[in-house]
Amino acid sequence: MTDQPYQGYDGYDGYDPYRQQPAPQGWPQQQPYDDPQAAQPYTQQWQGQTWETQVQPPVAPPAEETAYMPSQEAGAAYGGYQEPGWGGTQAPAPTQTPAPAQAPAQTPPTDGSEPGYGPATVAGNARITDAQRARLEGRSPIIEPGVQPAGLTALLGLLLAGAAAIGPYALVVPLVALQAVTAAGWFRLNGMWPARQGIALAFAGALTADVALLASGRTPAAILGTLGVWVLLALVLQLRSHADPDERMYGLMATVASAALAIVASGYLASHGDAVTVGAASVAVAVLVRALPLPTPASVAASLLAAAGAGALAGALTGLGSAGALLGAGAAVCALIGHRVASYDYPSRFVHFTAGVALPLAAAAPAVYLLGRALV
Repeated sequence: MTDQPYQGYDGYDGYDPYRQQPAPQGWPQQQPYDDPQAAQPYTQQWQGQTWETQVQPPVAPPAEETAYMPSQEAGAAYGGYQEPGWGGTQAPAPTQTPAPAQAPAQTPPTDGSEPGYGPATVAGNARITDAQRARLEGRSPIIEPGVQPAGLTALLGLLLAGAAAIGPYALVVPLVALQAVTAAGWFRLNGMWPARQGIALAFAGALTADVALLASGRTPAAILGTLGVWVLLALVLQLRSHADPDERMYGLMATVASAALAIVASGYLASHGDAVTVGAASVAVAVLVRALPLPTPASVAASLLAAAGAGALAGALTGLGSAGALLGAGAAVCALIGHRVASYDYPSRFVHFTAGVALPLAAAAPAVYLLGRALV
């Protein structure tokens, strides 16, 4: 080891990157010039592709190349440098995002509605519900199911009437379908959907009442006992819920009412077979007449008269005689009440095809049982 600097091999002195190398022959030693024009004769001219180190104004790329351009965040971090061949453009200078246009001022309410909501119009307003729009326009909240749900109700009523003429076990098949539609339709009518647990609980209560009726010889005490047990069960389940008190009370009332309607529909199974035939046929005729395009008072009167006539005819076929007219009229009154309930507060199409189909028959079950026991 020596104190002399490294000289390399064979007389080659080491490369010093910081030592100024002599200029090549043919090129004069460049001196700093104050005048840029004076230095131009000695400026080297490049013919190949190069880049600039200064940030240039942004160049908008073609639309078809936008998806293939690499991210320029890294180039911007190094003074706008970007290698050639990677998009062919310089890193854009940071630009300010224009401020979004201000939304137009909302029209102040003039009819006492909620601030920012315009008045309801026939063309529609997306900011309010159909019920609010109809109330502001002065329209009735009653929307009747129509002809198609009435046809389904009539079909189900005729199935009940025919099955009752065969026997109680044949009556169970259309009765179970009626109870299932009743449980689902009542929850949807109250705006609670999906409510699978409540629907399942109400339908289970209806099935339990059917089994208890068949096991006990079709005594009505089975209906009352099942109803009491299911009310207590619904109360216990709602107490275990972690929802708000108001929501729990609302859910309790809907569950109890749905279960009660589905269980009360078992009254067809507890009634006499002839009474079920007369009552179900009368309800079918009454609902069909009620769906005709007539004024409400005339439609109600016509449906009651038609139900009484259908009851008299069915009574003549079953042995009830003229008492069938009274039974048919009583069942039609309860059916029209159920029809009215299914039409209240702007129901949807799903409500019409569930509650609108099942509630007339379910509401008529107590009348069929009571009038059947009194007249048969």
